Amino acid sequence: MDGVLVEVTESYRATIQATVLHFTGNEPTRAEIQEWKNRGGFNDDWNLSHQMIHARGGNTSHQDVVDYFQHLFHGDAQTPGMILRERWISSPGLLERLAEAHTLAVFTGRLRWEAQLTLDRFTQVPFAPIVGVDDVVTPKPNPEGLLKIKATVPHNKIWYVGDTIDDAKAGVAAGVSFIGIAKHPVEIELLKQHGALHIFEDINQMEAILG
Repeated sequence: MDGVLVEVTESYRATIQATVLHFTGNEPTRAEIQEWKNRGGFNDDWNLSHQMIHARGGNTSHQDVVDYFQHLFHGDAQTPGMILRERWISSPGLLERLAEAHTLAVFTGRLRWEAQLTLDRFTQVPFAPIVGVDDVVTPKPNPEGLLKIKATVPHNKIWYVGDTIDDAKAGVAAGVSFIGIAKHPVEIELLKQHGALHIFEDINQMEAILG
């Protein structure tokens, strides 16, 4: 979902930056965040923020990091949450056309209700099932969420679209065809190395191969 359907640079990535800055006084660059993501194993932005804090010498508990992160992301009565900064990537009509011939589903590192909230903001096209991080025991790159979706598809013809190395690893481990979304050479090469059958700059370019 993130980086595929929704541009999250000003939401999740900005929240990581603000969280690390709050606990360490040192703000990571967006390039640094991407470098951590490219290592794999950091699909969970709470965990990533926590690890970046500790790498800077902090000793904040994981729960304190989660609480502060979620406060920034959701906002309150005085301050709008960073979730409201998200931008929809899919061009008008794309999902409607895809939904005519395909079932659309989501496997995301977000909590399921957060994913549903964002989908409801931007589209009326149904996604089912929606598998969030709270629906699995082990998050990406573990394929558990994809396997839950796979179990609902009798014909077993599945494309999984993602923008990180953890997405690629999950797709390969689940035995589904993986499409990568990437613009920069480093990320393009990483996704190729980890099994991407196709790579596009954004989701709007992939309609032709799905038919």
